Amino acid sequence: MNEELSAVAKKMTSITGDLLLLLIAAGIAYHRSLAFLPFAFGASLGAGLNVLKIKMLERTVRNSIDMERKNAANYVRFQYFLRFLITGLLLFLAVTFPFISLWGTIAGLLTMPPAAFYAKSFIGGNKSANGSYSTGR
Repeated sequence: MNEELSAVAKKMTSITGDLLLLLIAAGIAYHRSLAFLPFAFGASLGAGLNVLKIKMLERTVRNSIDMERKNAANYVRFQYFLRFLITGLLLFLAVTFPFISLWGTIAGLLTMPPAAFYAKSFIGGNKSANGSYSTGR
């Protein structure tokens, strides 16, 4: 089950990591003390969950391709619900534990949209005649 990630998933993971470093640097600049640690921990958890969700999403797409339409739709719906549930659980943990900053967790979770935008706009922006996106490589 150790499948290679696609180029888009790798790029999204890389961008998520870069944005995490930027968030941690912003937290350090804002707090200017060790008080940035809960923010950094929350941001790391949020960005880490995004990396997990990227891998789960890619696995969902790969597995659903070989299924019949109705089973694939149910599988994709279940996987969406599972990713939603995990996100809710992380937010609950951030609210519950004082050593995890809720704002840091939310900031970490918000690294997914820019990563997806970058992947769509700059990596696979050229649509070929068969409807698939090419990376230009």
